[in-house]
Amino acid sequence: MSLQERAKAAAKDLEGKVQEAVGNVTGDSEQQASGQAKQVEADVRNAAEDVKDKAKDVADAVQEKAKDTADAVKAKAKEIID
Repeated sequence: MSLQERAKAAAKDLEGKVQEAVGNVTGDSEQQASGQAKQVEADVRNAAEDVKDKAKDVADAVQEKAKDTADAVKAKAKEIID
């Protein structure tokens, strides 16, 4: 997880909430829509970070399983040789 990317997403979400609120107060539908769009962008950024985190978890698990399998094969080969 990139803390920097999560912080950018949080900032974008806050910016969008403020912009939407200003649009609500002033009755400016463009400001409202722009604020909502920024909030959606923040959600997408967070979702992308979630995907990266899951992919890293899977890669780590595969790597660990491959290491365990290699160790088991080496142990079995040594057992056969001895």
